[in-house]
Amino acid sequence: MIETENAIGVISMFYARPFTRDHFDCFHRMKKAGADVVELLVPEPGELDLRETKAAIADAGLSCVLAARVNLARDLSSADEAAYKGGVAYLESTVDTAAALGATIVGGPLYGAPMVFAGRAPTPITADERKRRVDAVVAGLKQAGRRAADQGVAFGVEPLNRFESDVCNTARHALEIVDRVDNPAVGVMLDTFHMNMEEFDIADAIRKTGSKIVHFQANENNRGFVGSGHIDWASVARAIRDVAYTGPIVLEPFRRSDEGAGVTLAQWRAPTVNEDGELAASIAYLKAALAFARQTA
Repeated sequence: MIETENAIGVISMFYARPFTRDHFDCFHRMKKAGADVVELLVPEPGELDLRETKAAIADAGLSCVLAARVNLARDLSSADEAAYKGGVAYLESTVDTAAALGATIVGGPLYGAPMVFAGRAPTPITADERKRRVDAVVAGLKQAGRRAADQGVAFGVEPLNRFESDVCNTARHALEIVDRVDNPAVGVMLDTFHMNMEEFDIADAIRKTGSKIVHFQANENNRGFVGSGHIDWASVARAIRDVAYTGPIVLEPFRRSDEGAGVTLAQWRAPTVNEDGELAASIAYLKAALAFARQTA
């Protein structure tokens, strides 16, 4: 097996959503495919027993990172006071969940303003409203970030493409927010799927983000398996090497093979066939790219 300094993993949504104790066998399937870590959606109350889940993850020989789930009722950028407070309270609760699961990273579009897969088009806003949103996000992350720092958990602020967010779309946007928060427990999370749409140069954006990267998702341009699309993985691997990022790298291969005309790609769909072989090949491909980049340093 090719050794890599980064723990490579897969998100639980590759198999099922919601992910329940009935899917714990997937942890062993991940491990068999070459994964070192699982990225688990932060469980909603009552969705998973945290002690049982932690034990199941450890039993499979995996570590864990978490993906936050924001919505209109927990939205740091909202002008509605209840939604804003709900956003802060939710992020603070994810820290407690992370501690219970033994996870040290909570990533995602932590700033809120969710539009993904919900048909909520962005509406034009004034410069003052744009500033208010960002100021509110910074204030909320400062508050929740204190809880994260106390628990040894890192928040990863993830830029999403323009069709999924109108608050934070690029690494530069995320850096601006993180720099204003000014807390080592709040960093940047990058995802090559979104970067492929919004960055002028993916590798350059990785290098400019540098030591602020706390989490990384490796995804193809069409959310297929790594190596099946047009992302330049050799370039990405060299940039990861250059910034000395040694944290986890997680795959989110949501593209399914049963598509046809009229099948909506902008919605999560469960797999219809076993894709463990493709996942294993994808993980091996990424590990090889990372290993080769280190060898040619």
